[in-house]
Parts: sequence; C-alpha cells; structure tokens
Amino acid sequence: MRANALAFLDKHGAEAHRLGWTAEQLFGVHPEHGFLRVEYAGALMVNDSKVIGAEPDRIVFDRFSGYRTKPGQTWGPPVWEFASRGVGR
Repeated sequence: MRANALAFLDKHGAEAHRLGWTAEQLFGVHPEHGFLRVEYAGALMVNDSKVIGAEPDRIVFDRFSGYRTKPGQTWGPPVWEFASRGVGR
C-alpha cells in the first residue's frame, strides 16, 4: 500500500491537489481503529491497487474507483497522524 501511495503522489498528486482532494480524502483512517474501519478510510487506504487516474470526484484504479462523495462518509485523519500517535502499538 505504501509503494502504491508513493507512486500515486509521483504520478497523480499534482492533479489530485489541483482537483481539491484533501489528505483525509486520500489517506484517511479511523481515528481509533486505523485500517479496520473502512467507512473512515480515504480512497488510497482501502486497497493496494495502483491508481490509473485522478478525477474531480473519484480516484480511478484498474478495476474500481474510490469516490470522494459517499453518502454518510466521515473522513478520518491521514494515516501519518494516526501512526504518529502510536495507536495500536
């Protein structure tokens, strides 16, 4: 997942930023349970597939998409903020 996230930043990060994607929408995780609660997860945190494109309302993977506007979506903090708190250690 880390390698794909870094590849995303290299290839699509500038476009995602231009389109208004936030760190939470891309890299968010549940504030207490991390990756275990996908309803808080950012588009890049729910799988380990490579991104093939960034669009205004979705991140496109080879077999599916991660959408920005899911009904009832609550975005968690970016994974690096979760990790820096030492939760789960």
